[in-house]
Amino acid sequence: MPALPPPADNLKLSAPGKNTPTFSPDDISVIYVLGGPGAGKGTQCANLVRDYGFKHLSAGDLLRAEQKRPDSQFGNMIKDYIADGKIVPMEVTVQLLENAMTDEINKRKETGTVRRFLIDGFPRQMDQALRFEEAVCPSQFTLFFDCPENLMQERLISRGKTSGRADDNAESIKKRFRTFIETSMPVVDYFEKQGKVVKVNAAKGPEEIYAEVKKRMSARGFEMTR
Repeated sequence: MPALPPPADNLKLSAPGKNTPTFSPDDISVIYVLGGPGAGKGTQCANLVRDYGFKHLSAGDLLRAEQKRPDSQFGNMIKDYIADGKIVPMEVTVQLLENAMTDEINKRKETGTVRRFLIDGFPRQMDQALRFEEAVCPSQFTLFFDCPENLMQERLISRGKTSGRADDNAESIKKRFRTFIETSMPVVDYFEKQGKVVKVNAAKGPEEIYAEVKKRMSARGFEMTR
């Protein structure tokens, strides 16, 4: 797996520049999945993996796994950023995603079965979006789950009783809401101006939400594979 760049003293990382993306959108389909914390992204991603043959990559899961990796140079830094509800420096997140995509493609190289990727909880801010599009692969569109903040908070508090996640508590939840509005909504607005956002009402039940998702996927040329 490609190594992550070493951390500088001020924790600002510099990734090597690229003239072209690692993957072509003609060969690989990437869909970003965004929504506030508790919008139900994970549930709907599982449905899409089952029915459409996507590989699900969660930026948050990759960061948490890197945080726990014994020889990680970035574990403590990632832990501090997540606990504070802040966004981890984009070079780390983008590199982890590229590594995960490369590993999955290499594992399936003989069959070529994985050519669709759902990237859950990414991009969370503009520099991530621009860097990934330029260096890794331009996305097809962003699937945005739109949900009222009070409902998302109720879901997260309930999840926190069993999830064991350090950020499923009232203080971290408030920070995550604020971070999402300030940094991730500009990403949604940016792609929406390009006609690359599919907005779904996530205040309904899971089955109703997925019925809408399927309609929107079909309209964008994605059909079920199972």
